[in-house]
Amino acid sequence: MSEPMEKIRVENLNFYYGDKPALEGISVPIQERQITALIGPSGCGKSTFLRCLNRMNDTIRGTRVEGHVLLDGVDIYARGTNVVDLRKRVGMVFQRPNPFPQTILDNVSFGPRMLGLAKNRKDVADIVEESLRGAALWDEVKDILKKDALSLSLGQQQRLCIARAIAVKPEVILMDEPCSALDPIATLQIEELMQSLRKDYTIVIVTHNMQQAARASNYTGFFWMGKLVEFAPTEAIFTRPSQRLTEEYVTGRAG
Repeated sequence: MSEPMEKIRVENLNFYYGDKPALEGISVPIQERQITALIGPSGCGKSTFLRCLNRMNDTIRGTRVEGHVLLDGVDIYARGTNVVDLRKRVGMVFQRPNPFPQTILDNVSFGPRMLGLAKNRKDVADIVEESLRGAALWDEVKDILKKDALSLSLGQQQRLCIARAIAVKPEVILMDEPCSALDPIATLQIEELMQSLRKDYTIVIVTHNMQQAARASNYTGFFWMGKLVEFAPTEAIFTRPSQRLTEEYVTGRAG
């Protein structure tokens, strides 16, 4: 089996909230159509790093970035970057499900309509069905597409948010603790869904749940106090880490 290709390369990334450094010297490759998990204690920079990958931090006043984030070899922080196009290519699923207070249909079709991907009703119907099938939700909602999305269970809402993200055909999906608000059954559904999505998408997930990282990811990065301590295939991180701090964290002796 051939090695996966690199989708994103981060080089010497520093990130500041005002004068305060939140990330220091982060360099990491993110492989195409693989699941990369980011672990580490609260406040260590995982979510900040994740938001650097599609420039979501640009919306926070007083922040500053140094270094490079290359998506298919092109720096997303280069002058003239179309940030709207970037966020179409690199979608985001947040910690708590955040469906719009609209119908299930409107939630999934919003992005394609706004971006001109759906020209007519048939286009909308096709994209909605394909996206809901991709998020393993179609069979549960196909007869209630005009129902308020907020009436769904939390697990269904999170899968709806994933359907909304993939409806605009991204290349990368960022997930910021997507299971933290879910029960164990819904969590396993999301993990199974990630495995099926990996065939078509590059996935980066922030998680506090080390069992989830061990189960669901191909690669794992361990963050500590704004620095990337270690990055390796997941099996190596959990069975033979190269750094003592990594071993102490994954065995529960640190953090």
